[in-house]
Amino acid sequence: MKTNFTVLIFLITINLSAQEKKDYSKNVATLDSTIATLYSVISGDKGEARNWELFKHLFRKDAKLIPTGKNKKGETTIRYMSPEDYIKTSGKWLVDNGFHEIEIKRETQTFGNISHVLSTYESYKSKDDEEPFMRGINSIQLFNDGKRWWVINIYWMQESDKHPIPEVYLPKE
Repeated sequence: MKTNFTVLIFLITINLSAQEKKDYSKNVATLDSTIATLYSVISGDKGEARNWELFKHLFRKDAKLIPTGKNKKGETTIRYMSPEDYIKTSGKWLVDNGFHEIEIKRETQTFGNISHVLSTYESYKSKDDEEPFMRGINSIQLFNDGKRWWVINIYWMQESDKHPIPEVYLPKE
């Protein structure tokens, strides 16, 4: 009798877990929806929690986030992160400071089931900010498995005085 009760509780728990799983298929159905979700899921006001479950849903297994930048010695370097690593290293900062990343221009190249997107962005701490505190370019590689789009890699660089964003990657005024 005790075994039947345990099995019943186990089955109810599995059923509730399955019901709680959200359907994110519309977020990854097209290139546009995938890129829009990528930007929206990391963006939010100070103190606003991010949907890390949806963030992780965007990425194919073994996907990488690869920022470029300067190390403490001033050397140009790159860092390889999994989506989980990104959440651990940047998640708290995004919430503590407020962060809104907005795509201002995109160039897309697609062949069959692969796409490369160069996405120019501006970053703000609040939606009300008039000037971005940072700009840069995301190089995003995506894969379509016939059912949905997956982010394979995001490789990015922030704009600097030494490396301003070329006009070709900025919106025409």
